[in-house]
Amino acid sequence: MNYMPGTASLIQDIDKKHLVLLRDGRTLIGYLRSIDQFANLVLHQTVERIHVGKKYGDIPRGIFVVRGENVVLLGEIDLEKESDTPLQQVSIEEILEEQRVEQQAKQESEKLKVQVLKERGLSVPRADTLDEY
Repeated sequence: MNYMPGTASLIQDIDKKHLVLLRDGRTLIGYLRSIDQFANLVLHQTVERIHVGKKYGDIPRGIFVVRGENVVLLGEIDLEKESDTPLQQVSIEEILEEQRVEQQAKQESEKLKVQVLKERGLSVPRADTLDEY
């Protein structure tokens, strides 16, 4: 088979199940229905998968349009190996609660790190001000 440059090489992957990792860290799983020259994607029967430790939960999202510049990784899912995962599936409510607890712990850890640096006379620029440079 001849190689097609750019997004044209994804034409053979249409109607197959894919995992898409977005720039903001979200993970989407759905069937690739369409793609254009800018790598914009249309996913059908999409779920947003949230991982926390050894657990995961799927939030149904339906049809999802993803702008190409937000795609970090796109990969086909092997349907035969999909169920062979060491992760435990839990309810949406449970995974969202665990995600909230994990994020809260991360924020407290960051606050402690900033406090220790301040005590030593160092400062860390805030993440929201980094785009100004």
